[in-house]
Amino acid sequence: MARLRITSAPLAVCLVVQTGFLLFLCSQRGGFFMSQSREKPAGAHVLIISSWRSGSSFVGQLFSQHPDVFYLMEPAWHVWATMHQNSARVLHMAVRDLIRSVFKCDMSVFDAYMPWKRNLSTLFQWAVSRALCTSPACEHFQRTEITSERACRTLCGRYPFGKAEEACKTYSHVVLKEVRLFDLRVLYPLLTDPSLNLRIIHLVRDPRAVVKSREQSAKALSRDNGIVLSMNGTEVEDSQYKVLQEICRSHIQIYETATLKPPTFLKDRYLMVRFEDLVRDPIGQIAAMYKFTDLQLTAKLENWIYNITHGQGPGRKREAFQITSRDAVNVSQAWRNVLSFQKVKRVQEVCKGALNILGYQSVDSEKEQKDLSIELVLPHQQNEFSWASFSGN
Repeated sequence: MARLRITSAPLAVCLVVQTGFLLFLCSQRGGFFMSQSREKPAGAHVLIISSWRSGSSFVGQLFSQHPDVFYLMEPAWHVWATMHQNSARVLHMAVRDLIRSVFKCDMSVFDAYMPWKRNLSTLFQWAVSRALCTSPACEHFQRTEITSERACRTLCGRYPFGKAEEACKTYSHVVLKEVRLFDLRVLYPLLTDPSLNLRIIHLVRDPRAVVKSREQSAKALSRDNGIVLSMNGTEVEDSQYKVLQEICRSHIQIYETATLKPPTFLKDRYLMVRFEDLVRDPIGQIAAMYKFTDLQLTAKLENWIYNITHGQGPGRKREAFQITSRDAVNVSQAWRNVLSFQKVKRVQEVCKGALNILGYQSVDSEKEQKDLSIELVLPHQQNEFSWASFSGN
C-alpha cells in the first residue's frame, strides 16, 4: 500500500498540471475567438440611398463596375411590387429585412417575393450588375471586365438564381442602391448589427432637375407614386408634386438625422453627395466615395468614368433608365432650358427647405433661370456639428 501511495502522488500532480494547462489553453483560445468576434467584418456593406431620377443609377454603376464589389440595383423593388397596396412607411421594415439578408449574401429572402423557379434574369435590373454578368455567376465574362447591360442580358440571363448567392460570397464589398427608404432611423438596427460594416452614401439632386427627369419617365413611376402617397394600390401621376414633396421631406430628414447630433454609431458612416458636384468633378468625387468605402480607384475605372461623363448630348427620353455616355454637366443643367418658370416656381415652393439645406439657389425670374452664367449650386456648408464636441448617448 505504501508503494501505491508513493507513485500516486506524482501522478496526481501530473494530472493537476495537465488539467491546468488545458484550462489555460482553452481560456486563451476562447479569448482569441472572443476578440475575433468583436472585430469589424472584412470588407464593407454600402447602401446608396437616394430618390428616383436623382442620378443614383449612375452612382450605382460607379460601384458596380469595381472588381471588388457585388452590386444589386434596388432589390426592394420586389417588396414594393409584391405588396403595392401598402404605404411606403408600412413597407420600411420589409425593405430593411431584405437589405440585411442581401448584405449577408442570403438570397433566400427573395423566396417570399419570387416563389417560383427563377434565373438570374428574375432579379430587378439584374443586367446592370457586373457581378451577375461575370464569373462565377456567368462564365462569359471575367470579373475584371467593364460589362455592358446589353451583352450581359443576351448571354447571362439563363444562369440559375443560386449563382447570385454563390457570386456574392466571393466579394469583399456588397453594395446596394435603394430609392425606397424615407427615414434614416429605419436603418439603425443595421448600423448597430455587429455582423455588418455598413456605410451609407446619401445622394441628392436639385429638385428642379429631378422634376425634369421624372417627366421623361412619368408612366413608369406611377405605381411607386401611389405607394408613396398611400393610395391602396392605385397608380397616380405626380402633377401636383405631392410625391416630390415627400421626397424633399425625406432628404431633409435623412440629412438632419445624420448631421444634427446623431447617435455615435453613425460616426464616419454617413456621406452626403450632391449629383451636381459629382458630374463637375467625377474623378475627385468617386475617389472620395471609394475612400469612404475602402475601395481603390483603378486606371481602368478612371478611364471608364471619364468616358461615361464626357459623351455627346444630354441623353434621349428612351435612355431615361440607362447608363450611356453623356455630357454629364449639361444633363445636370438641362432643366433650366426645358421647364417653364411656372413649374420651377412651384417646385421651389414645395421643396424650399430641401433647396436651402442642400445648397441650391432659387431663381426669381425666367431670365435668371435661363442665364447659365448664374450659379445655382452653392458651395455646400456642412452643419456646425462636431463629433469631438458630442457627448450624448
